[in-house]
Amino acid sequence: MNNNTVNRAADNIRLLSAAMVEKAKSGHPGGAMGGADFINILYSEFLNFDPDNPAWDLRDRFFLDPGHMSPMLYAQLALLGWYKMSEIENFRQWGSPTTGHPELDINRGVENTSGPLGVGHTLAVGAAIAERFMVSRFGNSVSHKTYAFISDGGIQEEISQGAGRIAGFLGLNNLIMFYDANNIQLSTKVDDVTSEDTAGKYEAWGWKVLTINGNNADEIREALKIAVAETEKPVLIIGRTIMGKSLLTASGDSFENQISTHGQPVSKAGADIGKTIKNLGGDPQNPFVIFDDVADYYKTVKENKRQFVKAKNNEHKQWGLANPELADKYKSFINRELPELDFSEIAQAENSPTRSVSGKVLEFLAGKVENMVVASADLSNSDKTENFLHKTKAFEKGDFSGAFLNAGVSELTMAALMSGMALHGGIIPVCATFFVFSDYMKPVLRLSALMEIPVIYIWTHDSFRVGEDGPTHQPVEHEAQLRLLEQLKNHKGNPSVLALRPAGSGETIAAWEMALKNHKTPSCLMLTRQNVAEVELHGEKSYYERAKNVDKGAYIVYETHKGENPDLILLANGSEVSTLYEGAKLFIKENNLLKIRLVSIISSGLFMQQTNEYREQILPNNVKVLAMTAGLPSNLQPFVGSKGKVFGLDHFGYSAPSQVLDDKFGFTAEKAYSFIKSGI
Repeated sequence: MNNNTVNRAADNIRLLSAAMVEKAKSGHPGGAMGGADFINILYSEFLNFDPDNPAWDLRDRFFLDPGHMSPMLYAQLALLGWYKMSEIENFRQWGSPTTGHPELDINRGVENTSGPLGVGHTLAVGAAIAERFMVSRFGNSVSHKTYAFISDGGIQEEISQGAGRIAGFLGLNNLIMFYDANNIQLSTKVDDVTSEDTAGKYEAWGWKVLTINGNNADEIREALKIAVAETEKPVLIIGRTIMGKSLLTASGDSFENQISTHGQPVSKAGADIGKTIKNLGGDPQNPFVIFDDVADYYKTVKENKRQFVKAKNNEHKQWGLANPELADKYKSFINRELPELDFSEIAQAENSPTRSVSGKVLEFLAGKVENMVVASADLSNSDKTENFLHKTKAFEKGDFSGAFLNAGVSELTMAALMSGMALHGGIIPVCATFFVFSDYMKPVLRLSALMEIPVIYIWTHDSFRVGEDGPTHQPVEHEAQLRLLEQLKNHKGNPSVLALRPAGSGETIAAWEMALKNHKTPSCLMLTRQNVAEVELHGEKSYYERAKNVDKGAYIVYETHKGENPDLILLANGSEVSTLYEGAKLFIKENNLLKIRLVSIISSGLFMQQTNEYREQILPNNVKVLAMTAGLPSNLQPFVGSKGKVFGLDHFGYSAPSQVLDDKFGFTAEKAYSFIKSGI
């Protein structure tokens, strides 16, 4: 094949990348210029997509890991017509879609938000698992490849260990990753920080590894042909590329392979932007153009893609005609449609850990919600996801007919894998571990919140009542972190996460119902290890029925004088609701004239979204509020006002049985009674 026009297209990507960063006066041109050859051949010759519908659900996926190489991606997508040249010129500016690091925009060909190195390619592994899950149910008419692009930094990030291990273990032969190995980092050469055998490492994990000249069109093409034909393993293509390929100085000398070109405009780095643009075939006075021959080439590329899409759609249509029920199910998976579910059927056991109730919910959902995939970080018997696993089976190499992922001890990786499944579509992803280990997952939780994708996080062992394991395993400040994320708005102006800490079995079941119906953000369930006493029913048919208003974030659980304005409001969530209730019962024995209201606030962010009228109805401004939390007092401080009080923890936990800690820390009925009495 004649590579003249192919190489011109790569040079066009290099030119636009350098010009974007130069005009913005910030960005990362060097890596983008080195990676241009690979991305050009991938998109023009191998990646299957619909030029007229970037969101086509049967498309191949491309995940960019090094988000700082966004100029390369935007330039490539501009060749397809998915970005206007005016948008390319407006790189990194207010209101521009060409953001500094790519942000999820399927309709423009951006499959993932990327920034924290290592996460992007792990999202790709999750998407590849999702594709195998779908193919196992609907056949090859829905099959496709998943491609990832990773840099030296992503290879070094710890998350790559988990992603590489799991992809190799599962034999993801639909996954192809290009490693842009240019030996340059932001402040050093790669040789200054590592001497590892990257190829050997991935081969040990079960990958097929190819090493090529990553700036040679023929070698790239041949490697991709081999990778696409692979049937047993994921493939890593190590491309030895040149940082800042084609950069020149003012005197016309090469300025390639320079550390300085990684993270600043080329003129600041020491190269000459005008000479470089001329070297790439452009006009320094008007660099933001697509060369005529490249534009013609990509017209042909897009027409070839259209022919592929037509054939693939016809194949899928014929499959649907032959399998109408499966075709309907496929559509329901893609549209995230839930079947009819009667959550009141779930057993509501008294005095159970809410993690165990969650396990009953998962057992109920298994087989009913057929596109739910659950993962656990080596804790399924403790976080109770085993209830789901017992109704299905774990993914194995070559067998994705089950719906459970044994992620191993890799919480951060697990979170990214489930986010990748959500990005792929067709799957409702759920992952679980202990609440204290959510610390490992926060970078991905934040990213999934930014992308507004509905991953469900189960976090059990939610307080100091973990007990004997001690303060390393006892979350204290963790709920406060989630409440801060509830306060943080996403780009649509909504709370960035839905954080739910249910009190008892009814609320836990209702919380699961809320999480499943939440399509807009991640949902987080904070669940207890220890038994939770139920607040007694007062006329309601069940605990689940009483929790019918839990979807408003807070509701009245109990009142001594129903329908009357209270003299005192007790406020809590999770296991502290029943603690306050038991304390209130002791108080009422000696003072039954005081009108007391008990309010459960499962989600402060959700409660603050309600109307002023509803919030005033639940927490009247003129009534004193006493609150209790097993976390930091700041969890509930906004709701007690200047006259109220919050009883919480301001210290780490200790190693002792949970009942001892309850007594030492003040979370017994008797001490709740004292708190109420002292607060009046």
